[in-house]
Amino acid sequence: MNKGFIRRQKDKVVGPQGSEIKLKGVNLGGWLMMEAYFTQAAHSPQQSFEMEFAKKCGDRALADLLRRFRDNFITESDFKQVASWGMNCIRLPFHYKIAENNKTIEYLDQAIAWAKKHKVYLILDLHAAPGAQNPDWHSDSLNRKTEFWTKKSNRQKTCDLWEKIADRYKDETIIAGYDVLNESVVNDVSLLNEFYHNVIKAIRRCDRNHMLFIEGDFWAQNIDVLDDFEDDNWIYSMHFYEPMEYAFNLVPYMHYPWKGCNKDVIRKRMEGYFKFAQKKQRAVHVGEFGVNYRNGYANEHEYLRDELKVFNDLGFHWTYWPYKAVKNHMFPDGIYSYYPNSPWVNRMGPNSGWLSWPGVWDKYKDEMTASWATKEFQLNTLVWQELKKAL
Repeated sequence: MNKGFIRRQKDKVVGPQGSEIKLKGVNLGGWLMMEAYFTQAAHSPQQSFEMEFAKKCGDRALADLLRRFRDNFITESDFKQVASWGMNCIRLPFHYKIAENNKTIEYLDQAIAWAKKHKVYLILDLHAAPGAQNPDWHSDSLNRKTEFWTKKSNRQKTCDLWEKIADRYKDETIIAGYDVLNESVVNDVSLLNEFYHNVIKAIRRCDRNHMLFIEGDFWAQNIDVLDDFEDDNWIYSMHFYEPMEYAFNLVPYMHYPWKGCNKDVIRKRMEGYFKFAQKKQRAVHVGEFGVNYRNGYANEHEYLRDELKVFNDLGFHWTYWPYKAVKNHMFPDGIYSYYPNSPWVNRMGPNSGWLSWPGVWDKYKDEMTASWATKEFQLNTLVWQELKKAL
């Protein structure tokens, strides 16, 4: 008896009555873990932005900005919108500082309340761990350091944090599970496996209810390096943005399909994950995948259609990255995008996105706050249509 929780059952995920569930949804990236490119800025970690903003505008202004952003970038209406599309799952990336603070953890409480109201499962995703688990901006790595791996104290701090989260939410059936560590990059995978063994034990000390989403090494691509952990209720989670030159629009004017990237190539790549997971009798969740939107000129909607067809054919669960972002010329930019070149976007530079915010905050803070609401964003129709058809 699973008391209303969804659980892993061999290579399936099943609900309270034992029927199979396929999790299909979207990532609410950029909200409780801010990322530079979501604002049109050059890549930089959140802590660098916060330090620079506070230096120029003061600590009180920074606190005001963060409160306004968190209160307006995602609201209940977004949960309602996701549910109205027929999606049944939201992956929620968060910075560890959100969960460790007794005031900001209330944003997770609020997200859970909205998910319950609109009947959408929630995956809590630790996107930035103490010390940074990879060298990129999206783990809030300062100077590309990965002190999560070089300092054991950071890994212990993360285990303690997950135990706190698990204890707080152990009875919340709307939570599909915990995505324990986003996109790790480590030279010695034994450290990754050691951490997973320890964090699973920490979570299970108080929560034996929730399913765990376990990502492989190298930005969640190498799941075959993972141990067979002594826990029955976990599944693999991997990310797919291949080829990055096309999906991220790093090489402009590439058109899909071509010999090096078509449905057969995507299927062959995904079948490798499928066959490995089948041997282990575990389900696969594609926690992130996405494409830079070019209004269909590069056939990016056909690329997305083929991805989704392969995912569904193989029985994978999936959550699209991301829900919304400021329109950028590269990187996946959402089902919704903000297109105006407002002073706080400033695509001409030299300071774009949040790099421009210290200089315009006093004058434009009310307009900026209003612009973060999803109603100010434009639906990227071709992306939305393909996602809808794949549900």
